[in-house]
Amino acid sequence: MSLAKAVRAALEEIADPDRAPQMQAYMKSAMPFLGVHAAPRRAALKRVFADNRLPGAPEWRRAVLTLWREAEYREERYAAIELSGFRFYREWQTLYTVPMYEELVVSGAWWDLVDDVAVNRVGPLLAAFPDSMRPLMLEWAHDDDLWKRRTSILCQNSFKDRTDTALLYACIAPSLSDTDFFARKAIGWALREYAKISPREVIRYVEATGISGLSRREALKHLPLP
Repeated sequence: MSLAKAVRAALEEIADPDRAPQMQAYMKSAMPFLGVHAAPRRAALKRVFADNRLPGAPEWRRAVLTLWREAEYREERYAAIELSGFRFYREWQTLYTVPMYEELVVSGAWWDLVDDVAVNRVGPLLAAFPDSMRPLMLEWAHDDDLWKRRTSILCQNSFKDRTDTALLYACIAPSLSDTDFFARKAIGWALREYAKISPREVIRYVEATGISGLSRREALKHLPLP
């Protein structure tokens, strides 16, 4: 049995069809759900991935994209993202994976798929390969695609004191005038994470920059009012 078939079988075995419509409605997803919650999904996928180890980086990337492209249910796309970060394949997180993650971001085009890729896949690549990834994130920050812009803004969310402040602000800048909810929310979330390390700097930036009310509220959510 192929890995993709094994994943589908495992998900179907623990699916709760009665919950599927509510999950789909909550996520506002055109793609239907099987009705599998996160904890049992992760446990089942961990077993499947452990039992179906892939021999090389090309096979791994191919398996991720097969799961993603052939997905009939949203949980299969969650599975593709989890496979992309599975512990067996950490050494294959190189610049060769960037086109794969770009496809997931552009075709995923919704926060539940894009944000995981942005923070937990693209972010580590930026940390590991800054000379190549920094200019790419700047390019994405100016892209017409909302989700590539969002990825560029969020990719440093786990960096803490390693945050490249100049890059963060440069990635935010092209989206400051964007009226889209997801662009504004991303700006606020990224600044809120950075505020855990540099609260005064975030307050200064918010006061000096014309960010939207939504972005401002998100950025200063856990800070005293300036």
